[in-house]
Amino acid sequence: MKLHRPLLSVAAAVVLALTVSGCGGAATVGQANQAGTEVKELRYQGWSNQVTFPELADDLGYLGDIELKWVGNTTSGPQDIQSAATNQTDFGGAFTGAVTKLIEAGAPVKGVINYYGADQKTFSGYYVKADSPIKGPRDLIGKKIAVNTLGAHHEAVINTYLTKNGLSPDEIKQVQLVPLAPNDTEEAIRRGQVDAGTLGGVLQDRAIEAGGLRSLFNDYELFGTFAGGQIVLRNDFIEKNPTTARAFTTAIAKAIKWATETPREEVIARYTKIIESRGRNESTANLKYWKSTGVPDNGVIKDEDFTRWEAWLNSAGIVKGQLTPSKYYTNEFNELAASATGKKG
Repeated sequence: MKLHRPLLSVAAAVVLALTVSGCGGAATVGQANQAGTEVKELRYQGWSNQVTFPELADDLGYLGDIELKWVGNTTSGPQDIQSAATNQTDFGGAFTGAVTKLIEAGAPVKGVINYYGADQKTFSGYYVKADSPIKGPRDLIGKKIAVNTLGAHHEAVINTYLTKNGLSPDEIKQVQLVPLAPNDTEEAIRRGQVDAGTLGGVLQDRAIEAGGLRSLFNDYELFGTFAGGQIVLRNDFIEKNPTTARAFTTAIAKAIKWATETPREEVIARYTKIIESRGRNESTANLKYWKSTGVPDNGVIKDEDFTRWEAWLNSAGIVKGQLTPSKYYTNEFNELAASATGKKG
């Protein structure tokens, strides 16, 4: 697919930053380890008007003596894991393909838990105006599609959709991807600034409720229920803080389990309380559209979470030949993995 602007190599930037800082550096900001101690304050980026699973785990008391330090918001998974890889934060989350790209480029991180995905209730849709002449995949040739960031989930899904529907690589290259903040995508579609756009979660439901848009396809239709991305930790962080890594990962798994099993109204009420109490000048209006976590198996990572994207990873030049999923993740620190898979690791 043609990119609307040059795609800077995030992975290369991470490797350069790691080289300059001495392979990621020892624990620095908020991580001054003493002998026999482990980090208990974890820096992270949030998402505006949303509650992440680490934030939910914190509010539910699952983190114990671990504290979260919010350092700002992000709208990009690749940027989020880049920040973790370069020790600007302690963890980040991104699409599986972005995690793979970062690790293939030499970044010393590993996925420890799935944190988002799709199911029958929660998925990402790809929309056009109701009166758009775009009716199918071939109509997207030469058109612009808004995505939140390049080289991530939506690029892989769109590529897969076009490929499965018979478009050639040359035809796919003519589809232009335009990076756009998720909060601005609906308006851009309605104004005709882009021909199609990606909408997920509450932004999608709000747009549907307003009317005037039509769905071309969604990722649940392509793949069924699936996990889409992982939270990563740096390898040096895991090595120096194994107990913290285990407590943190398991707390997220428990938060996913809680949100999966708790009545929807209670989840929304909890999310509302969290957003209103943290003082970030946010809105809770979209929470009424929340339906499900979209994360299967308490966040347990499986090989197919990576092999699902193998064709796209190969076509994008991220992986050559058959990939090895075990390079990119571990379930060692998710104590709920044993009940989901019958074993850990």
